[in-house]
Amino acid sequence: MLAKKRRDNILQDLEKSDSALSGSILAERYGVSRQVIVQDIALLRASGKTIVSTAEGYRIYAAKEDTHKRVFCVKHDDEALEEELFIFVDNGGHLLNTIVDHAIYGEIDVDLHLSSRRQVKAFMEKLEDTSFVPLMHLTGGHHYHTVEADSEDVLDAIEEELRSKGFLLEDS
Repeated sequence: MLAKKRRDNILQDLEKSDSALSGSILAERYGVSRQVIVQDIALLRASGKTIVSTAEGYRIYAAKEDTHKRVFCVKHDDEALEEELFIFVDNGGHLLNTIVDHAIYGEIDVDLHLSSRRQVKAFMEKLEDTSFVPLMHLTGGHHYHTVEADSEDVLDAIEEELRSKGFLLEDS
């Protein structure tokens, strides 16, 4: 029963928070290990809660009903990663995820939820501070992003800028 109460409290914390909460913060708050929090989040997701993991931590995600989504197929090198991410957020997009189609593992879909330059910079800093590499390394730079926006015009502007920079793969 203690674990269920903790999960209920974690869910309430996430629903009340204006920002993402890291696993470490939640672990400290509830006096458990970070791995216990990871398991709690997995169980909450399995029960239908829309909790996403971002570079900043966990957050509740609720899609707006009046938004538009588009998947962009892109390719670039590491040096262009930040520029690509800025294109999405500077044009008013909410970058939901990165997807790669791996030859062995199939589709790998990772939540990003980036909608501001601050979030992009935090993501880039985390990438630089670790020994991890972007998912696009698994597929030679070829990857997809799902982007949410308030209008098709925003998505069209993103598409045009990606095309002008040579990032957009048209026939994929």
